[in-house]
Amino acid sequence: MNITVIDGHGGLLGAQLIKEISQQFPQTEITAIGTNASATAAMLKAGASKGATGENPVIVACRHADIIIGPIGIVVADSLLGEVTPKMAVAIGQAAATRILIPMNRCENLVAGVRELSTGALIEDVLAKLRQLLSAG
Repeated sequence: MNITVIDGHGGLLGAQLIKEISQQFPQTEITAIGTNASATAAMLKAGASKGATGENPVIVACRHADIIIGPIGIVVADSLLGEVTPKMAVAIGQAAATRILIPMNRCENLVAGVRELSTGALIEDVLAKLRQLLSAG
């Protein structure tokens, strides 16, 4: 199972996700794709199998991913303070992979009907969803 985690800014959310996923699901291969070098470095340090940075790596990784995980902004062009390009958003949105999108109400993207949760609670929900997907496959 190839899980691709995409994150921007400093990669802290992605790093937390990768740390938990690698501990709880050691049989998975985790690809870290950062929208910038700092995000990629943080996710690699957290235990990703491999990593890359930028637009083309997002496009290529989406072709091979079984599951894509990241903040909801990864499917919105120009989000994450402009780090997500239109090509990135399209590649993620059109990928055959299952997407687990984290409802972060930041960077001018507000998700209606979603209450504010701590990052820890959001990560626990991601792990629960991932557990369901992995046990079904």
